[in-house]
Amino acid sequence: MEGAALLAGGGFTDSPAGTHPALAALARVVNDSVGDATRHALWPLAAELAGACPAERAYAPRLVGTVVDEARVLRPASRRLARHDRACRRRGERLAHVGASGLPGRVADLLWWRGPGRRHLEHALRVLCAAPDADQRLARLLRKAVAGARDGLVRDGEARCGRVPAAEERCNR
Repeated sequence: MEGAALLAGGGFTDSPAGTHPALAALARVVNDSVGDATRHALWPLAAELAGACPAERAYAPRLVGTVVDEARVLRPASRRLARHDRACRRRGERLAHVGASGLPGRVADLLWWRGPGRRHLEHALRVLCAAPDADQRLARLLRKAVAGARDGLVRDGEARCGRVPAAEERCNR
């Protein structure tokens, strides 16, 4: 994430303003969890992470749900992962039909991300990091997440990252 921040023209931080907080959290865990060879192979993603900030409100729950789905492959009988999956799916479906709702929506998204969203992501990533082939799984997951963010930006027709409001920046720290 520091490389993505520098490529975006910002300061040296692991929370660049042009990267969605949920995607940045995933990238940090992947970077810290994989071996040197895999980390080196993921370096080209830094440029894409620098501007990966889909504006749709459903992006974070969908991303977290994708990570939870990957963890459920390893632990299909986990009731906790099933509960997290349902929660992410419900939130993503609710937000898919809602446009930008100003400050109340941003506050609600921030609270979800700082609370259940982050906990769901962290639990699923702990499961994935314990897998015998964790490097390959995590690298594939990060590539998929970055491609999904890029596709969301292309589908919207414009890169709407720009400057993230201060309240959303803090949720990454």
